[in-house]
Amino acid sequence: MEMSRTTAAPVKRRRLFQNNPSVLWFMGQLGLFTLGVTILSEGFGIGVISTNLVKILGMTLCLCLIAIAMDVVWGYCGILSLGHFAFFGLGGYAIGMWLMYARTEIVIRESLAGGTIPPTEREVSEAVASQIFSVVGSNELPLIWTFAGSLPFQLAMVVLVPGLLALIFGWLAFRSRVTGVYLSILTQAMTLALSLYLFQNDTGLRGNNGLSGLQNIPGFLHVPQSVISVWFFWASAFALGAGYLLFAWVVSGKFGSVIRAIRDNEARVRFLGYNVEGYKLFVFTLTAVISGIAGALYYPQAGIINPSEIAPIASIYLAVWVAIGGRGRLYGAVIGAASVSLLSSWLTGGGAPNIDLGFYRIIWTDWWLVMLGLGFVLITLFFPKGIGGLFDYLVRKQ
Repeated sequence: MEMSRTTAAPVKRRRLFQNNPSVLWFMGQLGLFTLGVTILSEGFGIGVISTNLVKILGMTLCLCLIAIAMDVVWGYCGILSLGHFAFFGLGGYAIGMWLMYARTEIVIRESLAGGTIPPTEREVSEAVASQIFSVVGSNELPLIWTFAGSLPFQLAMVVLVPGLLALIFGWLAFRSRVTGVYLSILTQAMTLALSLYLFQNDTGLRGNNGLSGLQNIPGFLHVPQSVISVWFFWASAFALGAGYLLFAWVVSGKFGSVIRAIRDNEARVRFLGYNVEGYKLFVFTLTAVISGIAGALYYPQAGIINPSEIAPIASIYLAVWVAIGGRGRLYGAVIGAASVSLLSSWLTGGGAPNIDLGFYRIIWTDWWLVMLGLGFVLITLFFPKGIGGLFDYLVRKQ
């Protein structure tokens, strides 16, 4: 018995790497990339890479993580969700509440410390509420901010809020056996409803103003952004690596075979006696939780979050990234998200020079979305397996 136990683990590990040979390659490349950026950064290295670029790279890693989650739910399980960016945004709001509250509380306490009479906790709370919500004409702390000053509580909300929303929505949708385009429309409607709700000032999340100043970490206000940006870059790289390993394990073995079968022929899998709804609900909820974690790492690097981040168009972009990279391939999702995100930052951030043709001037900020749409159409027509599929073809040819 002891021998069978000791040999079982290596067999499982070999099966994981055999079914996903890209895991070791990806982890090695991610490690080298993280080391290279650290050495070249301003905070810990020689200063070749600016702090702003480090933040862009860190945010790109977070987008790669949610792209992998989208690839698992769509490319492997066949659920075209047009609402996963809502979970991404909810994770950002959850951690953003703590960042904004704790930072404001520190500033308020420092400003009141010089008074003759020390302020009471009630006075501090009222001052914090007034400082945060005066922009929406209020000076009271909403009920959902009751535990905003607790980091453990808000970290739990990063996981629980997207997870519970996905669990409830998925249970209602899957038990009704809604599939295909109808399910996609439902997920998009959920995202639109959430976005419109958050635009209202009485939601307790500052409406259209959103949460800002998230790049300032409470307790580390004296630490320069060049250092903090590298910290978040490390956290994003670790989360991406852990997420890649997790999903590689999920899509391997019997579980991975079942969800692929659900994607290809759901009715037949149900006829064979499998609990199709249970499998779909697990994948939908797990990917929502990972999306929330990705959002919690993304928005402190972006510095701000508002309801427009949760608009349905963001989830559509996410599906485009996965399709361009090649769905059904974890590394394909990373390729698609990274290439589109970095190219977008370069073209719309002033890095790419505009082209003057004499009779017309090409301004990339105006033409970027047209290029993205055209690229999506061309890849769909000529490379249906995406960039990842093309990479597979070239490797096999060698």
